[in-house]
Amino acid sequence: MAIKFGTDGWRAIISEDFTFENVRIVSQAVADHFNGVGVTFVVGYDWRFLSEKYAELVSEVLAGNGIKVLLSDKAVPTPLVSLAIKNNRLSGGIMITASHNPPSYNGIKIKASYASTADEGITESVESYIGKNKVNHISLKEGISSGIVKVVDLKSGYLKFITSYIDMPLLKKAKLKVLVDCMHGVGDGYIKEILKDTKIKITQMRSGRDPLFGGVNPEPIPKNLEAVFQEMKKGKYDIAIVNDGDADRISAVTPGGGYMNAGQVMALLLLHFIEDKKWKGAVVKTVSNTTLIERIAKKYNLKLYETPVGFKYICRLMLDEDILIGGEESGGIGVKNYIPERDGMLLGILLIEMMAYRKKGILDIMASVEKEYGKFHYKRIDKFYPDDKKKKLMEFLKTSPPEQILNKPVKEIKSYDGYKFILEDDSWLIMRLSGTEPILRIYAEASSEDLAEKYLEFGKKIAFDIK
Repeated sequence: MAIKFGTDGWRAIISEDFTFENVRIVSQAVADHFNGVGVTFVVGYDWRFLSEKYAELVSEVLAGNGIKVLLSDKAVPTPLVSLAIKNNRLSGGIMITASHNPPSYNGIKIKASYASTADEGITESVESYIGKNKVNHISLKEGISSGIVKVVDLKSGYLKFITSYIDMPLLKKAKLKVLVDCMHGVGDGYIKEILKDTKIKITQMRSGRDPLFGGVNPEPIPKNLEAVFQEMKKGKYDIAIVNDGDADRISAVTPGGGYMNAGQVMALLLLHFIEDKKWKGAVVKTVSNTTLIERIAKKYNLKLYETPVGFKYICRLMLDEDILIGGEESGGIGVKNYIPERDGMLLGILLIEMMAYRKKGILDIMASVEKEYGKFHYKRIDKFYPDDKKKKLMEFLKTSPPEQILNKPVKEIKSYDGYKFILEDDSWLIMRLSGTEPILRIYAEASSEDLAEKYLEFGKKIAFDIK
């Protein structure tokens, strides 16, 4: 197969393309790219099928090429690998995970020396080395005995940092009941342990290792959250925090079973940083993220950057500019004074912290925000779309874009990642293609769910009328 890195790593079906041999080949290509004196890598892995074995193989190949390896002593969330790179000033890292993909997948995420997702320059170079050179490796036992491989604890350093980042004195006084849906991912137990010395009662669900993730994809979107919706309808909890399989993404569920998407989470945390913590900085959002963020940034006169979809674009700005918060609609959000990386566990605790600061429930906070900035309903669908139609669709949208959508004039078109049609009331429709699959993604945001659904149908009609 052609091994290609997507927006955040290489992912493939276990035993079909994600094989021991291919993992070794990719690891050799990584070693070839990072080849040099004094190179040290951290290697982590999640709870997916055979992840610990794949991590061992990666470590053996890196060590066989003279790269020092810090191998995690247990399965860990992805943010722990990135934080270890920053704390130890490492050359980079590898995380074995397929994140939110279906259970049949596993993957390799490359983390660079700047403690976040490797950029295209790195991944393209790694791809160019795939299969070029013989795979060099030594046994894990030999690596450990020689000292080139060290088995290390990544968890304690992470817990120490997070407890210093959040307002522990405030949280120790808060009396909240929080449900944490781990989705059978490696975020299991972290929020509970961080808040163990507070009066906040943490109850977990879908905890423990299950490589099949209870029969759903470990992605915190509504179709996978029926269990937590039902639990929240019982009214026992103030909020539910949901993390994906490797715990770098977030969504939340409100009392009564209402879904809080990542754009809403980011908007609330932006307000928390500005109004409660008195922090300053610019804001980054991807083109498919909510208009609510734009309105908040405008009110507080914050510089706003908009990027194509993909956290790597946000990461670059976080490295180069003073960024307060940056995020994408899929649940990846980075925050100031940390690493230029996503961390769904920290974000969940920050939502709890906001409730503690304001002494308000999440529904009251949301209501006040909507009253001031307006209400936005976000929808997205992914449809199979043949490769032979992709070019035709993009050419059509370029040369014959709709002037109106449901009788509403289009006031602006953005075309740096698919096509975004912005209407006079700031509602919008996006049509963009997956770069790795025959998939068309259609996004919409409007003042009501019904209207957002109609925008999606409008987009579908354009796409599937193309001959």
